[in-house]
Amino acid sequence: MNAIMMTIGLPDVLIPIVTLILGICLAAIVIQMISRARAKTFEQDLQRQIEGAKREAENIIKSAQIDAAAETIKKKEQLATESNQIRTELREAEMRLSKREDALDRQAELLRQREKAFKQREQEVDKRLRNIGLKEKQLSVLMAKQKNQLLKITAMDIEAAKDLLLKRLEDECEHEMSALIQRKVEETTETANEKSREIISAAIQRYAAEQTCEVTVSTVDIPNDDMKGRIIGREGRNIRAFEKATGVDVIVDDTPGMIVVSGFNPVRREVARLSMERLIQDGRIHPSRIEELVAQTKKDVNHKLLQLGKDAAVETNVRGLSNKVLSLIGALSFRTSYGQNVLRHSIEVAYLTQVMADELGLDGSIARRAGLLHDIGKAIDHDVEGSHPAIGANYLKRFSESPVVLNAVAGHHGDVPAENPYTPLVAAADAISASRPGARRETLERYIKRLEKLEEIASGFKGVENAYAIQAGREIRVIVGAEKVDDEAAMKIARDIANKIEGEMTYPGEIQVTLLREVRCVEYAK
Repeated sequence: MNAIMMTIGLPDVLIPIVTLILGICLAAIVIQMISRARAKTFEQDLQRQIEGAKREAENIIKSAQIDAAAETIKKKEQLATESNQIRTELREAEMRLSKREDALDRQAELLRQREKAFKQREQEVDKRLRNIGLKEKQLSVLMAKQKNQLLKITAMDIEAAKDLLLKRLEDECEHEMSALIQRKVEETTETANEKSREIISAAIQRYAAEQTCEVTVSTVDIPNDDMKGRIIGREGRNIRAFEKATGVDVIVDDTPGMIVVSGFNPVRREVARLSMERLIQDGRIHPSRIEELVAQTKKDVNHKLLQLGKDAAVETNVRGLSNKVLSLIGALSFRTSYGQNVLRHSIEVAYLTQVMADELGLDGSIARRAGLLHDIGKAIDHDVEGSHPAIGANYLKRFSESPVVLNAVAGHHGDVPAENPYTPLVAAADAISASRPGARRETLERYIKRLEKLEEIASGFKGVENAYAIQAGREIRVIVGAEKVDDEAAMKIARDIANKIEGEMTYPGEIQVTLLREVRCVEYAK
């Protein structure tokens, strides 16, 4: 470049400047060319991006169109399904409405027919009512005529005729009442006998008790008759000391080889018997020794009573009784009722009551407890006034016995009303135990009086010809006149006799009333 400048003849100062200007121009040309090239390249890139963006936009548009078409088809299918369901429901609703319309038409037809029938019946009823009114008027006229004719024929006034009609009506009502009583009693007896026989037979078969019999006196064997003198002592001081310490009577008679201890209280009698046996074995018989030995014997007997009570409680599986109550239960072992040991009787009643309670779905433990304690008052009735049910119930109240047991103890003889089902069960078991064969005995005088009372009650009824007490007073046979008493009245008389016996007599178990009515026709062939 410098050579060119020097050739042209430019001064040396201008050569750098010209060179710089040319360089700048050349650089500007080059930059412009580069810029154009870059601009062209940028335009090409931009064009390619625009074309790519167009193609991508076209693809997106196509994809969106495809999705929209698929969604449109799906919606169309859903709409078609829903419309089909709606059409189906509409058809079903239309069918139901059609059926209801048919049913309503049939009901309307039935109502029209019924209304028509009701109108016809109403007309018939009106017609009948008119006929009945006419007949009532005619009947009133006829009754008046017949009444006048009857009064003329019988020469009775109105009051006499009324009395006659009332008497006939009373006889008819009594006849119908007797027939009704007989029918109801037969039905009730059949059902009650079947169930009671089942329960009682099951109770008796499942329990059997030994029979024991005690007396009111006890005998003590002595080795020789010389011992009698020692027992009596000088001027009777030994026997007086013995009777004072024990509370019993000692009978020393001519009977060889024994003396008799007599006492109303069985526990005291047992204490006296044991004390006498121990005195005879010891040989030292004097007042101080008697008092010492009797005191020791009382302790032993009290311990024995407690042990007997515990044994009875274990045997009957009754728990929670205090020692005082158990001692009284043990004391029942020395008490008898018509010859029946009261402790064994109480145990027997406990078992029978439990069996019957189990058969009826009741609590067997409560039944056993009430049965065992029902006669506990007999252990202290010598010292406390009142009946043994009331004494026993009042005594058990001190030990917080349950009201069920207290009511059963107080009411097993009917002294108080039964407040629970266990009370009649205890009463029934008590009657079963007392009335079974061999359980009790009574004196001849009481036995004869009971039979006479039975025959007297039965003979007091109208129409009864004869009455006989049989089977040791367990049954009364009543014979009535066939011409005076009919079948229905016979049933009523038998029931009245039974009610009167229940109200006036006291007896264990039950008494059967058998009424006989028969017609005997006698003729003779000659």
